[in-house]
Amino acid sequence: MYRTSIRSLAIAAFLLTPVLVHSGESSMSDAEIQSFAARYTKAWCSQEPKQVASFFTPSGSLKVNDGRPAVGTAAIADVARGFMTAFPDLLTKFDRIERRGQRVLYFWTLTGTNSGPGGTGRRVRISGYEDWKFSTDGLIAESLGHFDTADYERQVKGL
Repeated sequence: MYRTSIRSLAIAAFLLTPVLVHSGESSMSDAEIQSFAARYTKAWCSQEPKQVASFFTPSGSLKVNDGRPAVGTAAIADVARGFMTAFPDLLTKFDRIERRGQRVLYFWTLTGTNSGPGGTGRRVRISGYEDWKFSTDGLIAESLGHFDTADYERQVKGL
């Protein structure tokens, strides 16, 4: 009977392992997530869109507010390129992270001058956050970005 119990437990553990691994819950420690967020912030400040995209899985997605999700690292690099082109002096500051169940919220503040092609020349300071879901490889599988669009437009257009 003892053998059967151990065997049953081993089988149960084996069967449950894929569920735990694929549940989307980040197994990263708070320190690892802090480090990840700091490196991600540095990528946004780099003026190199591919650096931002490298933090996502190949099929990862980035959605900004109510826009269509950018899916795949090339599309994510295009989103980053758009911000980097509009704000050649773009600086992103990592404010904090918060764990929310299986997700991590990454809070940031962006500053820059809208001096790219067709820009207004106006200075912008906007805060927001990304709601991250990590893949099992420790990269972002899904990011839902949020910031106050009306405030952003007011600052860019000087309204």
